[in-house]
Amino acid sequence: MAGNNSTDILIAGAFAAFTVDLFVYPLDTLKTRFQSPDYNRLYLDKATNAVNKQVLFRGLYQGVGSVIIATLPSSGAFFTTYEGVKSTFTKYNPTLSGSSSALLPQPLIHSAASSIAELVSCAILTPAEVIKQNAQMVDTARGDKVNATLQTIAKFRSNPLALWRGYTALAGRNLPFTALQFPIFERLKEGIKKHREDRGTRTNTLLENGLITAASAGTAGAFAAVVTTPVDVVKTRIMLAAASSAAEDQANDSKTKPKGPVDATGRPVKSSGKGLKGPVSRKGSIQIAKEIIADKGVIKGLFRGGALRAVWTLIGSGLYLGVYETGRVYLAQRRGEDIDDEDI
Repeated sequence: MAGNNSTDILIAGAFAAFTVDLFVYPLDTLKTRFQSPDYNRLYLDKATNAVNKQVLFRGLYQGVGSVIIATLPSSGAFFTTYEGVKSTFTKYNPTLSGSSSALLPQPLIHSAASSIAELVSCAILTPAEVIKQNAQMVDTARGDKVNATLQTIAKFRSNPLALWRGYTALAGRNLPFTALQFPIFERLKEGIKKHREDRGTRTNTLLENGLITAASAGTAGAFAAVVTTPVDVVKTRIMLAAASSAAEDQANDSKTKPKGPVDATGRPVKSSGKGLKGPVSRKGSIQIAKEIIADKGVIKGLFRGGALRAVWTLIGSGLYLGVYETGRVYLAQRRGEDIDDEDI
Protein backbone atom coordinates (compact mmCIF):
# COMPACT_ATOMS: atom_id res chain seq x y z
CA MET A 1 0.00 0.00 0.00
CA ALA A 2 1.84 3.05 -1.26
CA GLY A 3 2.46 5.87 1.18
CA ASN A 4 1.13 4.10 4.27
CA ASN A 5 3.00 2.66 7.23
CA SER A 6 1.79 0.71 10.26
CA THR A 7 1.35 3.88 12.31
CA ASP A 8 -1.00 5.36 9.70
CA ILE A 9 -3.10 2.21 9.69
CA LEU A 10 -3.22 2.05 13.50
CA ILE A 11 -4.24 5.70 13.86
CA ALA A 12 -6.81 5.57 11.05
CA GLY A 13 -8.31 2.33 12.36
CA ALA A 14 -8.52 3.60 15.94
CA PHE A 15 -10.09 6.92 14.91
CA ALA A 16 -12.62 5.11 12.72
CA ALA A 17 -13.62 2.84 15.61
CA PHE A 18 -13.97 5.78 18.00
CA THR A 19 -16.20 7.63 15.52
CA VAL A 20 -18.49 4.64 15.03
CA ASP A 21 -18.78 3.95 18.77
CA LEU A 22 -20.01 7.47 19.43
CA PHE A 23 -22.55 7.58 16.60
CA VAL A 24 -24.14 4.13 16.47
CA TYR A 25 -23.66 2.75 19.99
CA PRO A 26 -27.31 3.42 20.98
CA LEU A 27 -28.51 1.18 18.13
CA ASP A 28 -26.21 -1.57 19.34
CA THR A 29 -27.66 -1.25 22.85
CA LEU A 30 -31.20 -1.60 21.50
CA LYS A 31 -30.15 -4.66 19.48
CA THR A 32 -28.68 -6.30 22.58
CA ARG A 33 -31.88 -5.67 24.54
CA PHE A 34 -34.07 -7.04 21.75
CA GLN A 35 -32.00 -10.23 21.59
CA SER A 36 -31.86 -10.72 25.36
CA PRO A 37 -33.81 -13.70 26.77
CA ASP A 38 -35.11 -11.29 29.44
CA TYR A 39 -36.59 -8.84 26.93
CA ASN A 40 -40.24 -9.61 27.78
CA ARG A 41 -39.61 -9.45 31.53
CA LEU A 42 -37.60 -6.22 31.49
CA TYR A 43 -39.08 -4.15 28.69
CA LEU A 44 -42.73 -5.17 28.32
CA ASP A 45 -45.50 -3.71 30.50
CA LYS A 46 -47.14 -6.65 32.28
CA ALA A 47 -50.58 -5.04 32.28
CA THR A 48 -50.77 -4.02 28.60
CA ASN A 49 -48.03 -6.26 27.12
CA ALA A 50 -46.80 -3.15 25.30
CA VAL A 51 -43.17 -2.00 25.11
CA ASN A 52 -42.15 0.23 28.02
CA LYS A 53 -40.26 2.79 25.94
CA GLN A 54 -39.03 4.68 28.98
CA VAL A 55 -37.15 1.62 30.21
CA LEU A 56 -36.12 0.34 26.77
CA PHE A 57 -34.56 3.63 25.69
CA ARG A 58 -32.93 4.47 29.03
CA GLY A 59 -29.15 4.34 29.34
CA LEU A 60 -28.38 3.75 25.67
CA TYR A 61 -24.69 4.60 26.19
CA GLN A 62 -24.17 2.23 29.12
CA GLY A 63 -20.88 0.35 28.73
CA VAL A 64 -19.53 2.57 25.95
CA GLY A 65 -16.35 3.34 27.88
CA SER A 66 -15.13 -0.26 27.89
CA VAL A 67 -15.77 -0.58 24.17
CA ILE A 68 -13.91 2.62 23.27
CA ILE A 69 -10.90 1.53 25.31
CA ALA A 70 -10.81 -1.90 23.65
CA THR A 71 -11.80 -1.02 20.10
CA LEU A 72 -8.92 1.42 19.66
CA PRO A 73 -6.23 -1.30 19.87
CA SER A 74 -8.46 -4.04 18.40
CA SER A 75 -9.32 -1.97 15.33
CA GLY A 76 -5.71 -0.99 14.83
CA ALA A 77 -4.71 -4.65 15.12
CA PHE A 78 -7.45 -5.68 12.66
CA PHE A 79 -6.46 -3.24 9.92
CA THR A 80 -2.74 -3.76 10.39
CA THR A 81 -3.21 -7.52 10.06
CA TYR A 82 -5.71 -7.19 7.19
CA GLU A 83 -3.55 -4.87 5.10
CA GLY A 84 -0.40 -6.90 5.83
CA VAL A 85 -1.93 -10.29 5.01
CA LYS A 86 -3.72 -8.95 1.93
CA SER A 87 -0.51 -7.38 0.64
CA THR A 88 1.51 -10.55 1.31
CA PHE A 89 -1.03 -12.88 -0.30
CA THR A 90 -1.32 -10.61 -3.32
CA LYS A 91 2.46 -10.28 -3.69
CA TYR A 92 3.16 -14.01 -3.51
CA ASN A 93 0.03 -15.19 -5.30
CA PRO A 94 1.38 -17.50 -8.04
CA THR A 95 0.12 -17.33 -11.59
CA LEU A 96 -1.28 -20.32 -13.41
CA SER A 97 1.08 -21.95 -15.88
CA GLY A 98 0.50 -20.71 -19.41
CA SER A 99 -1.79 -17.94 -18.18
CA SER A 100 -1.56 -14.48 -16.65
CA SER A 101 -4.35 -15.29 -14.19
CA ALA A 102 -3.47 -15.62 -10.50
CA LEU A 103 -3.99 -18.92 -8.71
CA LEU A 104 -6.03 -17.37 -5.87
CA PRO A 105 -8.87 -15.04 -6.91
CA GLN A 106 -8.87 -11.63 -5.24
CA PRO A 107 -12.16 -12.18 -3.32
CA LEU A 108 -10.63 -15.27 -1.69
CA ILE A 109 -7.57 -13.25 -0.65
CA HIS A 110 -9.81 -10.57 0.86
CA SER A 111 -11.80 -13.21 2.76
CA ALA A 112 -8.68 -14.93 4.08
CA ALA A 113 -7.04 -11.66 5.11
CA SER A 114 -10.14 -10.36 6.89
CA SER A 115 -10.69 -13.69 8.67
CA ILE A 116 -7.13 -13.81 10.01
CA ALA A 117 -7.39 -10.18 11.07
CA GLU A 118 -10.68 -10.89 12.84
CA LEU A 119 -9.17 -13.68 14.94
CA VAL A 120 -6.51 -11.25 16.19
CA SER A 121 -9.05 -8.49 16.82
CA CYS A 122 -11.50 -10.73 18.69
CA ALA A 123 -8.86 -11.76 21.21
CA ILE A 124 -8.53 -8.11 22.24
CA LEU A 125 -12.20 -7.20 21.92
CA THR A 126 -13.93 -10.13 23.68
CA PRO A 127 -13.62 -8.89 27.31
CA ALA A 128 -14.97 -5.47 26.32
CA GLU A 129 -17.85 -7.07 24.40
CA VAL A 130 -18.82 -9.16 27.43
CA ILE A 131 -18.68 -6.11 29.72
CA LYS A 132 -20.50 -3.95 27.19
CA GLN A 133 -23.43 -6.27 26.56
CA ASN A 134 -23.98 -6.95 30.25
CA ALA A 135 -23.69 -3.24 31.08
CA GLN A 136 -26.29 -2.49 28.39
CA MET A 137 -28.78 -4.62 30.33
CA VAL A 138 -28.24 -2.99 33.74
CA ASP A 139 -31.30 -1.17 35.07
CA THR A 140 -30.11 2.31 36.08
CA ALA A 141 -33.47 3.39 37.47
CA ARG A 142 -32.69 2.15 40.97
CA GLY A 143 -30.47 5.14 41.72
CA ASP A 144 -27.26 3.15 42.23
CA LYS A 145 -24.22 5.38 42.54
CA VAL A 146 -21.97 2.84 40.80
CA ASN A 147 -22.31 3.01 37.02
CA ALA A 148 -23.35 0.09 34.86
CA THR A 149 -19.84 -0.72 33.63
CA LEU A 150 -18.35 -0.89 37.13
CA GLN A 151 -21.27 -3.01 38.34
CA THR A 152 -20.57 -5.47 35.53
CA ILE A 153 -16.81 -5.55 36.09
CA ALA A 154 -17.38 -6.32 39.79
CA LYS A 155 -19.07 -9.60 38.82
CA PHE A 156 -15.83 -10.80 37.23
CA ARG A 157 -13.55 -9.75 40.10
CA SER A 158 -12.83 -13.28 41.34
CA ASN A 159 -12.78 -14.88 37.88
CA PRO A 160 -11.50 -12.45 35.25
CA LEU A 161 -10.89 -15.27 32.77
CA ALA A 162 -14.67 -15.53 32.42
CA LEU A 163 -14.43 -12.37 30.33
CA TRP A 164 -13.06 -14.51 27.49
CA ARG A 165 -15.88 -17.08 27.58
CA GLY A 166 -17.49 -15.41 24.60
CA TYR A 167 -14.40 -15.50 22.37
CA THR A 168 -15.49 -18.45 20.23
CA ALA A 169 -18.99 -17.00 19.93
CA LEU A 170 -17.64 -13.58 18.91
CA ALA A 171 -15.19 -15.10 16.45
CA GLY A 172 -17.92 -17.41 15.18
CA ARG A 173 -20.04 -14.39 14.35
CA ASN A 174 -17.31 -12.06 13.06
CA LEU A 175 -15.47 -14.57 10.86
CA PRO A 176 -18.37 -15.27 8.47
CA PHE A 177 -19.40 -11.62 8.70
CA THR A 178 -16.02 -10.26 7.56
CA ALA A 179 -15.53 -13.11 5.10
CA LEU A 180 -18.78 -12.03 3.45
CA GLN A 181 -18.43 -8.29 3.85
CA PHE A 182 -14.91 -7.58 2.65
CA PRO A 183 -15.00 -9.32 -0.77
CA ILE A 184 -18.37 -7.65 -1.49
CA PHE A 185 -17.04 -4.34 -0.19
CA GLU A 186 -13.87 -4.45 -2.31
CA ARG A 187 -15.85 -5.48 -5.41
CA LEU A 188 -18.48 -2.76 -4.96
CA LYS A 189 -15.81 -0.13 -4.36
CA GLU A 190 -13.93 -1.01 -7.53
CA GLY A 191 -17.19 -1.23 -9.50
CA ILE A 192 -18.32 2.25 -8.43
CA LYS A 193 -14.90 3.73 -9.21
CA LYS A 194 -14.88 2.13 -12.67
CA HIS A 195 -18.43 3.33 -13.33
CA ARG A 196 -17.47 6.90 -12.47
CA GLU A 197 -14.30 6.68 -14.54
CA ASP A 198 -16.25 5.41 -17.57
CA ARG A 199 -18.66 8.33 -17.22
CA GLY A 200 -15.81 10.81 -16.76
CA THR A 201 -17.07 11.94 -13.33
CA ARG A 202 -14.20 10.58 -11.22
CA THR A 203 -12.51 13.37 -9.23
CA ASN A 204 -9.90 11.33 -7.29
CA THR A 205 -10.44 13.41 -4.16
CA LEU A 206 -10.44 12.35 -0.53
CA LEU A 207 -14.13 13.23 -0.23
CA GLU A 208 -15.08 11.10 -3.22
CA ASN A 209 -12.96 8.22 -1.97
CA GLY A 210 -14.58 8.43 1.46
CA LEU A 211 -18.13 8.49 0.07
CA ILE A 212 -17.49 5.57 -2.30
CA THR A 213 -15.94 3.55 0.51
CA ALA A 214 -18.79 4.38 2.90
CA ALA A 215 -21.48 3.40 0.40
CA SER A 216 -19.73 0.16 -0.53
CA ALA A 217 -18.94 -0.82 3.06
CA GLY A 218 -22.42 0.03 4.32
CA THR A 219 -24.16 -1.99 1.62
CA ALA A 220 -21.86 -5.00 2.04
CA GLY A 221 -22.08 -4.80 5.83
CA ALA A 222 -25.89 -4.66 5.90
CA PHE A 223 -26.12 -7.77 3.74
CA ALA A 224 -23.56 -9.66 5.84
CA ALA A 225 -25.30 -8.53 9.05
CA VAL A 226 -28.66 -10.03 8.05
CA VAL A 227 -27.07 -13.32 6.97
CA THR A 228 -25.11 -13.70 10.23
CA THR A 229 -27.88 -12.54 12.61
CA PRO A 230 -28.54 -16.09 13.96
CA VAL A 231 -24.91 -16.35 15.08
CA ASP A 232 -25.18 -12.88 16.63
CA VAL A 233 -28.26 -13.89 18.64
CA VAL A 234 -26.45 -16.93 20.05
CA LYS A 235 -23.38 -14.80 20.82
CA THR A 236 -25.53 -12.32 22.74
CA ARG A 237 -27.06 -15.11 24.86
CA ILE A 238 -23.61 -16.52 25.70
CA MET A 239 -22.11 -13.16 26.62
CA LEU A 240 -25.08 -12.10 28.75
CA ALA A 241 -24.83 -15.41 30.62
CA ALA A 242 -21.11 -14.91 31.28
CA ALA A 243 -21.73 -12.26 33.94
CA SER A 244 -24.28 -14.30 35.88
CA SER A 245 -21.99 -17.31 35.64
CA ALA A 246 -19.03 -15.29 36.95
CA ALA A 247 -21.20 -13.98 39.80
CA GLU A 248 -22.15 -17.58 40.61
CA ASP A 249 -18.47 -18.54 40.63
CA GLN A 250 -17.75 -15.67 42.98
CA ALA A 251 -20.53 -16.74 45.34
CA ASN A 252 -19.32 -20.34 45.32
CA ASP A 253 -15.75 -19.25 46.07
CA SER A 254 -16.93 -17.43 49.17
CA LYS A 255 -18.48 -20.60 50.60
CA THR A 256 -16.80 -23.66 52.04
CA LYS A 257 -15.70 -26.36 49.64
CA PRO A 258 -18.76 -28.47 48.82
CA LYS A 259 -19.00 -32.10 49.72
CA GLY A 260 -19.60 -34.79 47.15
CA PRO A 261 -18.44 -35.14 43.56
CA VAL A 262 -17.21 -32.09 41.67
CA ASP A 263 -16.54 -31.45 38.00
CA ALA A 264 -13.27 -30.42 36.36
CA THR A 265 -13.78 -26.78 37.38
CA GLY A 266 -14.39 -27.63 41.05
CA ARG A 267 -18.16 -27.08 40.98
CA PRO A 268 -20.46 -29.63 42.61
CA VAL A 269 -22.06 -32.08 40.20
CA LYS A 270 -25.85 -31.74 40.30
CA SER A 271 -28.06 -34.73 39.72
CA SER A 272 -29.50 -34.60 36.24
CA GLY A 273 -33.24 -34.65 35.86
CA LYS A 274 -35.51 -34.88 32.88
CA GLY A 275 -35.75 -31.55 31.12
CA LEU A 276 -33.20 -29.93 33.44
CA LYS A 277 -31.43 -27.06 31.74
CA GLY A 278 -27.96 -25.92 32.73
CA PRO A 279 -26.59 -22.37 32.68
CA VAL A 280 -26.37 -20.85 29.22
CA SER A 281 -22.67 -20.20 29.66
CA ARG A 282 -22.07 -23.97 29.97
CA LYS A 283 -23.97 -24.81 26.79
CA GLY A 284 -22.67 -25.06 23.27
CA SER A 285 -23.79 -22.71 20.52
CA ILE A 286 -25.76 -25.44 18.74
CA GLN A 287 -27.68 -26.31 21.91
CA ILE A 288 -28.55 -22.66 22.52
CA ALA A 289 -29.68 -22.23 18.91
CA LYS A 290 -31.94 -25.30 19.17
CA GLU A 291 -33.55 -23.95 22.34
CA ILE A 292 -34.17 -20.56 20.71
CA ILE A 293 -35.81 -22.25 17.71
CA ALA A 294 -37.96 -24.43 19.98
CA ASP A 295 -39.05 -21.38 21.97
CA LYS A 296 -39.53 -18.70 19.29
CA GLY A 297 -39.01 -20.34 15.90
CA VAL A 298 -36.35 -19.63 13.29
CA ILE A 299 -37.43 -16.17 12.13
CA LYS A 300 -38.68 -14.71 15.42
CA GLY A 301 -35.93 -16.40 17.38
CA LEU A 302 -32.67 -16.63 15.46
CA PHE A 303 -33.31 -13.54 13.31
CA ARG A 304 -34.51 -11.35 16.19
CA GLY A 305 -33.03 -7.88 15.87
CA GLY A 306 -31.86 -8.58 12.30
CA ALA A 307 -33.42 -5.45 10.80
CA LEU A 308 -32.02 -3.25 13.55
CA ARG A 309 -28.62 -4.88 13.16
CA ALA A 310 -28.72 -4.27 9.40
CA VAL A 311 -29.43 -0.56 9.92
CA TRP A 312 -26.79 -0.32 12.62
CA THR A 313 -24.22 -2.06 10.39
CA LEU A 314 -25.18 -0.01 7.34
CA ILE A 315 -24.37 3.19 9.23
CA GLY A 316 -21.53 1.74 11.31
CA SER A 317 -19.64 0.01 8.51
CA GLY A 318 -20.07 3.00 6.23
CA LEU A 319 -18.59 5.31 8.84
CA TYR A 320 -15.99 2.79 9.98
CA LEU A 321 -14.38 1.97 6.64
CA GLY A 322 -15.11 5.40 5.16
CA VAL A 323 -13.26 7.17 7.97
CA TYR A 324 -10.50 4.56 7.95
CA GLU A 325 -9.76 4.74 4.22
CA THR A 326 -9.94 8.53 4.19
CA GLY A 327 -7.81 8.80 7.31
CA ARG A 328 -4.96 6.60 6.12
CA VAL A 329 -4.75 8.39 2.75
CA TYR A 330 -4.86 11.79 4.46
CA LEU A 331 -2.02 10.84 6.82
CA ALA A 332 0.14 9.67 3.90
CA GLN A 333 -0.58 12.83 1.90
CA ARG A 334 0.20 15.02 4.90
CA ARG A 335 3.72 13.59 4.98
CA GLY A 336 4.08 14.33 1.28
CA GLU A 337 4.04 10.68 0.22
CA ASP A 338 3.07 9.69 -3.29
CA ILE A 339 -0.41 8.11 -3.43
CA ASP A 340 -1.26 5.54 -6.07
CA ASP A 341 -4.56 5.79 -7.96
CA GLU A 342 -5.76 2.63 -6.24
CA ASP A 343 -5.43 4.33 -2.86
CA ILE A 344 -7.90 7.15 -3.58
